[in-house]
Amino acid sequence: MLKIDWRVPAAYVHTKTIPAAGFAWEYLRRNDDYRQDFQILVRAKRPKASELEAFVRRWGLRFPARPRQTA
Repeated sequence: MLKIDWRVPAAYVHTKTIPAAGFAWEYLRRNDDYRQDFQILVRAKRPKASELEAFVRRWGLRFPARPRQTA
C-alpha cells in the first residue's frame, strides 16, 4: 500500500506542475485494481502478447518499444 496520506494537501503540491501523463500516473498508482493487474504481469516475467494487450486495453496504456540492444 502507498505510504501517502491523501488527506494532506501538501502531498499533492507537485500535481499543479506535472504534465497530463504524470497526473494520470498519480491516479493509476493509487488504483488497487491497476496495481493488482500490474503485479500479475511483473510476476509472469515474460507475459504473453495477449496478456499485455488485455492490460493495455483495460488501462488505456501504450508502452514505447524497447530499444534494440547493440552489441
